[in-house]
Amino acid sequence: MRTAGVDLAAEPKGTALAVIDWADSRASLCELQLGVADNIIARTAGTVEKLGIDCAFGWPDEFVHFVVAHSSGDQSRPGVDGGMDWRRTLAYRETDRDVRKRTGRWPLSVSTDRLGLTAMRCAGLLARISETGIIVDRSGSGVVAEIYPGASLRLWGFSTTGYRTEPTIRKQLLQHIQDVAPWLDLGPFAPQMITSADAFDAVVAALAARSAALGFYEPPEPSMRDRARREGWILLPSGSLADLLR
Repeated sequence: MRTAGVDLAAEPKGTALAVIDWADSRASLCELQLGVADNIIARTAGTVEKLGIDCAFGWPDEFVHFVVAHSSGDQSRPGVDGGMDWRRTLAYRETDRDVRKRTGRWPLSVSTDRLGLTAMRCAGLLARISETGIIVDRSGSGVVAEIYPGASLRLWGFSTTGYRTEPTIRKQLLQHIQDVAPWLDLGPFAPQMITSADAFDAVVAALAARSAALGFYEPPEPSMRDRARREGWILLPSGSLADLLR
């Protein structure tokens, strides 16, 4: 089995792609690229069992409905009071609330944060992948899955404080990961993971994609599946890092 992970940015600069080959009792990082364009990611999707992308796959239903009504001048929708509680319903998806419940932290808001620019690129990327014949299900049941590397690391028991900004912390974190997972062969790519937070997160996304491929994640409740197919659903790992070798 092969899994891939993408740390997506608004442009190819800042976007990283990692591919891990899983065989016997080893996992080998066989590819790690920076500055990755959409066509390369779309092509990779056809060569792996699971592709994990670190980016929101959609927007909150309430936000979409609000923007459509606001654009048309429709004043009939109730509850548009501009208050903080109302704004929160527009800021976060159902999967964001689930992540908050499970990890204690809110993901970035796709509708109110700069993440929105990356999500626009992601929408185009998902369309491009779909054009290759791959069925894209934003709830994560297909080849492509929405991944949150920082939350995945925390659920696996690692401290993530400062790792995105400090190479020395990434070096320590990487050593901790290798201590826990000696079966993970990083080949010549470990230095790149230390110098680039984007490369680091792409590798974590590829690990989380393996967890998703094995079914070690909490899917949306049946009542939320249709919503997850519109908004996206973050596939947080439900097992340990050691479970990835199964």
